[in-house]
Amino acid sequence: MEWTFILQIGLPVVFMAFVAEYFDSTLGMGYGTSLTPILLLLGYQPMQIVPCILLSELFTGIFAGLIHNKMGNVNLLPQRSLNVKNSQVNFISNLKSYLPHHLKISLLIAACSIIGTVGAVLIAVSLPNFYVKLYIGLLIFTMGILILITNKKVYKFSWKKIVGLSVIASFNKGMSGGGYGPVVTSGQLLSGVNGKNAIGITSFAEGLTCLVGLIMYLSMNQTIDWTLAPFLVFGGMLSVPLAGITVKKMKTEKLRFIIAIVTIGLGLLTLGKLFIK
Repeated sequence: MEWTFILQIGLPVVFMAFVAEYFDSTLGMGYGTSLTPILLLLGYQPMQIVPCILLSELFTGIFAGLIHNKMGNVNLLPQRSLNVKNSQVNFISNLKSYLPHHLKISLLIAACSIIGTVGAVLIAVSLPNFYVKLYIGLLIFTMGILILITNKKVYKFSWKKIVGLSVIASFNKGMSGGGYGPVVTSGQLLSGVNGKNAIGITSFAEGLTCLVGLIMYLSMNQTIDWTLAPFLVFGGMLSVPLAGITVKKMKTEKLRFIIAIVTIGLGLLTLGKLFIK
């Protein structure tokens, strides 16, 4: 790789990935939503962008989850060893208690993402692109408004809501490549999950979801241009520890308010691009 390319293209991409991932790991949303249109404007094709973003989010998402865990923003790692000497019934019970609550949510979101993505692909084939973007824009905007007007309200945790938002978020991802983080993060707040916990869970779950998407791309037997991948991964990984510190020091109430505003902004941006040419 020539030094001219690294200086003119590589370093700017590293910087963009650093900034985008910082906000994504701090607020649980915004990486792919911001980077994809910027890279398209720079002349890159979707097949040069999407697989590389999925690869970078695989690394940064899991790394961000672990950093948030280390900072105490979320609990994703078991604190004891698993007892495997009991009967099958007891083993299943032990496994449920062995897995931290936040890890269970992450794994459930990632598992439901497969369902949502498959459903989205089947529908996206026949649904006009205009209605896809309209749906996503209205959904994200509405969820942001709900968080804002219920900012001081505390919700009882609901597994049913978690399943629902997981399917909807992955449905959005499969339909348009965006709208995952805003729905998962804001949806968790409305499902009774603490703001800091929601961000760590979203980061980790999205990393696992991107692994599924990446496997799908690799199974298509198409030639993929990985030129952008190392710069995106490097820039994104650099910003994760800083984001972890930011979330740790930020008050939950303030974080919830910021998430609401950003969610509303992303919804309006999606709708604006749809109606303003």
